[in-house]
Amino acid sequence: MLIAFNKPFHVLCQFTDRGTPARRTLAEFGLPAGVYPAGRLDHDSEGLLLLTDDGALAHRITDPRHRLRKTYLVQVEGTPTDAQLQALREGVDLNDGPARPALARLLDAPPTLWPRDPPVRFRKSVPDAWLELGISEGRNRQVRRMTAAVGLPTLRLVRTAIGSARLHALQPGQWRPLAHPFF
Repeated sequence: MLIAFNKPFHVLCQFTDRGTPARRTLAEFGLPAGVYPAGRLDHDSEGLLLLTDDGALAHRITDPRHRLRKTYLVQVEGTPTDAQLQALREGVDLNDGPARPALARLLDAPPTLWPRDPPVRFRKSVPDAWLELGISEGRNRQVRRMTAAVGLPTLRLVRTAIGSARLHALQPGQWRPLAHPFF
């Protein structure tokens, strides 16, 4: 079984939380029994999360050796320059080693997305922009660290695709079964 789920902002990619106070988890969304996340999406990130009951498939999705592309819409603080975009395309140096080159493009207009609750902080004096980034790794907070490394802090991060699996019209908290293998 393979499930596409639109993980809302401030939801953990696990079914339980022992923290105090307890945070929202996957348990509240009526997902089928026996599925587990194939990879992670940070608490403060949104979008496509795949869940499966197939351990080999989960490994294939998450293992960086398979170079499965993950695509993100990224709202950044600032106006990206050609040099900043090129640095992302060439691969930036992170504290745990160089990142593989990313697909990076500046979007002409903000994408059509659901409103985030709470909304991203708006500042009149600081412009923002939207990028589409594609990476084939999956290190901890990698997209946020990459954009910060080129001087473009991430304000909002939404994963839209993993391989050929797409978010499509799923709204936050919604899920649907997928046929697999999907990549």
